[in-house]
Amino acid sequence: MNYIKTALFSGVGRRKRSYAKVYILPGQGKISINKKPLHDFFFNDLALIKKVKKPLEVIQSNQTFDIVGFVHGGGCNGQAEALCLSISKSLAVIDLDTRKLLKEQRLLQTDSRVVERKKYGLKKARKASQYSKR
Repeated sequence: MNYIKTALFSGVGRRKRSYAKVYILPGQGKISINKKPLHDFFFNDLALIKKVKKPLEVIQSNQTFDIVGFVHGGGCNGQAEALCLSISKSLAVIDLDTRKLLKEQRLLQTDSRVVERKKYGLKKARKASQYSKR
């Protein structure tokens, strides 16, 4: 846990049922999530990897930071978006110019949509059985 002491910044992001915490360290651009490399964690799914790396591409500093992330809950897509938000929040603290760039790309906004709960008497959240008038 020595990376917590040497971390420049940390950030927290949430999406659906996912929760992500990220530590940013000075380094060569390595990204590890739950003690695994990024490509191993997301099984080489390029769309999810691109979502996680988007804040770094916006500020054009892929090689200057190492990122250590911890994520739990939810599915792959929610975890990727939670990681993206937490990285964006921690990078926004570094410099006001990066904050402006990230805000223009809407990477600092939390998407608060979650799954609606199932209601009593219905098949799903809103799906009801067919109604016959006559």
